[in-house]
Amino acid sequence: MTLQGKVALVAGATRGAGRGIAVELGAAGATVYVTGRTTRSQKSEYARSETIEETAELVSANGGKGIAVQVDHLVADDVRSLVERIRTEQGQLDILVNDIWGGEKLFEWDKPVWEHNLENGLRMLRLAIDTHLITAHHALPLMIERAGGLLVEVTDGTAEYNADPTGCRPSTTWPRLR
Repeated sequence: MTLQGKVALVAGATRGAGRGIAVELGAAGATVYVTGRTTRSQKSEYARSETIEETAELVSANGGKGIAVQVDHLVADDVRSLVERIRTEQGQLDILVNDIWGGEKLFEWDKPVWEHNLENGLRMLRLAIDTHLITAHHALPLMIERAGGLLVEVTDGTAEYNADPTGCRPSTTWPRLR
């Protein structure tokens, strides 16, 4: 399958599944806008080493055209500006992959839910849900201007969850009522 002439947005492409999806879209020939909060010059609050520039370079090295854009997908105006940039530069958006997460350091395993930090829990929900809704809200109008667009909703698990080859977590690690 070729995606030559197609334009994709991978929201949350700094690392993990988002990075892998972006690279494979590029390998199929797509122009891929890769977004995230971590750049070479500015780290997110998680201070991870991966950057959106690295992802864009991987997209380009694999046959596509990678374009890195720093975006906090909780900020609607930033997402609106991103979509307008895609409209101006490309005139189309064919694929939207929402792979935004960033909440792995906010969850508290092995603790009753009422003892969790409420602000962390609410931020985790905003990162997991609001970011996807905000991005889809702004990107879908551009996508539906042409027939055949694709919206993919996905998110990465925690490093511990992803390391388990069975895809199952022991029940002792889930927060539970006493």
